[in-house]
Amino acid sequence: MRKLSIMILLLLSLSFVLAACGTKEESDKSNGADTSNDLLAKVKEDGKLVVGTEGTYPPFSYHDDNGKLTGFDVEISEEVAKRLGVEAEFKETQWDAIFAGLDAKRFDMIANQVGINDERKEKYSFSDPYISSSAVLIARSDSDVKSFEDIKGLKAAQSLTSNYGEMAKSYGAELVGVDGFNQSAELLNSKRVDVTINDKLSFLDYKKQKPNAKIEIVDSADDVSQSGLMFRQDNETLVDAVNKALKEMIDDGTYTKISEKWFGENVLK
Repeated sequence: MRKLSIMILLLLSLSFVLAACGTKEESDKSNGADTSNDLLAKVKEDGKLVVGTEGTYPPFSYHDDNGKLTGFDVEISEEVAKRLGVEAEFKETQWDAIFAGLDAKRFDMIANQVGINDERKEKYSFSDPYISSSAVLIARSDSDVKSFEDIKGLKAAQSLTSNYGEMAKSYGAELVGVDGFNQSAELLNSKRVDVTINDKLSFLDYKKQKPNAKIEIVDSADDVSQSGLMFRQDNETLVDAVNKALKEMIDDGTYTKISEKWFGENVLK
C-alpha cells in the first residue's frame, strides 16, 4: 500500500510539471517567443530578408560594369527590406531552379518578374502587383502602321517560339526570326522589317538606353500582365508586411522614383 501511495504521488508530481511546462510554452508563444512558424518574426530576428533572383536579367536583376548586383527588382527588394527594418540579402539562382529554391527555403521570397497566374497561386503566395506590362506593337516613327490590324503582309521581327510571334502570325504578319528585343530593334532601325510585337517593359528599357532610336509604340494589347513578389504559402504575416511596405513606397513617391530611374515612367499600371 505504501508503494502504491508513493507511485501515485510521483505521477501527480509529474502531471503538475508537464502542465507547468505546457503553460510556459503557450505563454512564450503568446509573447512572440516562438518564431518557428512565423517567417516575418524570423526575418526580423535574423535582421535580413533573403531574396532569390537571377542576377542575369537586365534591367530587373543583373550585375553592372563594376560587378555590383543592381536592377529594378533589386532596388524594390532593398527598399522593402529597409521598411521591414532589415537588410536584403540576395541569392542568385537560375530561373529553372528558382521555384525549387523557394520550396527548399533557400530564400524567403523571389523578386524576379514572376507573373501572377492562377496556376502559381495554387502553390505560392504573392504580394500585391508591383509592376505591369502588356504586348505592344512597335514600328518606326515614320511608319504608317497604327494598329495590330495594319500588319497583315508586313515583316515582323519575332522570336519564333514566343507568344508574341504567335500573335503577329495571327494578324497575318510574315515572321522574321530573332533572338531578342535588341535584335528586333536593330532590324526595325535598318528597315529590314516593318514591325515587332513585344513586351512594353523591354521597349521602355531599350528607349532608356537609346532615347534617340526612331521607333515607337503604335498600339497596345488590352490584356495586362502583372508580376508580384512570391512567397511560400502560409507566410501571410510576411506577405502582409511586404504589401504594407509596397503601399507606403507607392504613396510617398519612392516607387515612382525607382520606376522612372529604370524605365522612364511609372510601370505599376
